[in-house]
Amino acid sequence: MAPSVPAQPHTELARHEAHCEDCGLNLICLPVAVDDDDLHRLETIIERGRPLQRGEHVFRSGTPFESIYAVRSGAFKTYRLTPDGDEQIMGFHLPGEIFGLGGLGHENHSNAAVALETSAVCEIPFDRVEALAREIPGLQRHMFQLLSKEISEDEQLLVLLSKRSAEERIAALMLSLSARLRRRHLSATRFRLPMSRGDIGNYLGLVVETVSRVLTRLQNQGVIEVEGKEIHILEPERLTAIAGTQVQSAGA
Repeated sequence: MAPSVPAQPHTELARHEAHCEDCGLNLICLPVAVDDDDLHRLETIIERGRPLQRGEHVFRSGTPFESIYAVRSGAFKTYRLTPDGDEQIMGFHLPGEIFGLGGLGHENHSNAAVALETSAVCEIPFDRVEALAREIPGLQRHMFQLLSKEISEDEQLLVLLSKRSAEERIAALMLSLSARLRRRHLSATRFRLPMSRGDIGNYLGLVVETVSRVLTRLQNQGVIEVEGKEIHILEPERLTAIAGTQVQSAGA
């Protein structure tokens, strides 16, 4: 596995100053209620490091929990190791989304986070954002919402793994990615998968051959079009019906 990203002193990271007001993702990862003065205070604690290449880790299981992370570009996966030493993917994280909250309440991270492609993050030291949240009610509410979202996603994964067929699992994942891209005002029907077929199978509890077979079957049925990692959802309503979930269907 790729080596961990070497720890950098705060002075080094601070040279890469983050400007949240100029970031197209700020309405996704920041609370809407934060005014300009509070936004400037929040910016002073955000650290932006160098780009990470595919396979580079942000943190590993057992790394001291000090920060949470917002995806600025690219994509990441979080995973943990089973008692047998196998990788179990816990989630995929796209631009504007927060990860690393799993370490909250513990001294160390219980899982690991790795870049799926050339990516970048904003690092947010948790002790500093926690102190600031006590002074900015909107930020405190936002942190609670992030925690609630992570719990909800864990529950959804358990449902996917315990009750649904391979087709339902893959359709639900496609719809989840579609909805998350819509939040960024990107196409909800045409997108590129940042993860491999193997990663999808790992996350959904399927072998890679089943993932490929289901994608081919959905394409043959005219529901989606697949070209490598490029996905075009042709029939959003049919995909929603196959998923059998309450996930909002893909829009134009």
